Amino acid sequence: MQSLLAGGIAETAVRALLIFAFTLALVRLGRRRAMGRGSAFDFVISIMLGSVMSRGIDGATPLLPTLVAGSVLLGLHWLLAVIAFRTDWFGPLIKGGRTLLIKDGKMQTEAMRRVSVTPHDLEQAIREQTNQTDPGKIRLAYLERDGGISFIAQKKEPRVITISVEKGVQTVRIEL
Repeated sequence: MQSLLAGGIAETAVRALLIFAFTLALVRLGRRRAMGRGSAFDFVISIMLGSVMSRGIDGATPLLPTLVAGSVLLGLHWLLAVIAFRTDWFGPLIKGGRTLLIKDGKMQTEAMRRVSVTPHDLEQAIREQTNQTDPGKIRLAYLERDGGISFIAQKKEPRVITISVEKGVQTVRIEL
């Protein structure tokens, strides 16, 4: 019984090591952000890859078909990414698009409702990313396709200081 248990543990450990190394090589060769902060498309591929590869670790599927299935998933990811790059219509279809949340300091409540971003969510993001508290100071804000919110601040009017250098002789005007 002990040798059977030890053999199962050793086999699982070796399978885990092989699948880890193979998956890491696949992701690195794919040159994609599959494991980074990407779009829903990238997230789904990551979940599926993890699920397929985990079945190979615990022996639920044979090792070679597991490695082939993982390769096919990352190949599909690469192919769809290439098509998305080369066409205008396909990228938004599989990766989504951005949504305008603030325009000229005004929250776009209908768009926010559509993408389930509350005013509190947006205000928190403004505080965290711009060190501001007033949405009125934001020219544009977008919910990006990776789920992050990006901001473009209002253009600041320059502050003008007039300094008299010598009484009645010269005035210096400084814009800050």
